[in-house]
Amino acid sequence: AGSFQEAGVIQQAYNLNFPLHVVPASCAQCPAWSAFSVSSPAVVLETVKQAGAGAEDRPEAVVVRLYEAHGSTVTAWLQTSLPVKEAMLCDLLERPAAQGRLPLEPRGLRLSFTPFRVLSVLLVWSH
Repeated sequence: AGSFQEAGVIQQAYNLNFPLHVVPASCAQCPAWSAFSVSSPAVVLETVKQAGAGAEDRPEAVVVRLYEAHGSTVTAWLQTSLPVKEAMLCDLLERPAAQGRLPLEPRGLRLSFTPFRVLSVLLVWSH
């Protein structure tokens, strides 16, 4: 019912094509945990991968790739429970963008999207 945005078509498509896999926990009382969350249903966190630096991997960093799926202009907050010390926008080759440093705020990282925009964010862990 309603538009594809109101009906949650994007989320339903991901649920169908990428079903969750149940993995036994080490304890029955383990608290629920999520590494990442996004504040807007219009923004899809598509990829989380270890960052590369040329031919070498960067074990202290990951790249998250997000896109705006509803054809709207939106500001979204990317939140993580991981110990991030630095965040910056990067291009598809994972090179930091000029002026791409993102402030770490209590609500997370503030990301601005135009319709169907793809953003890649390099997150560096604290040691």
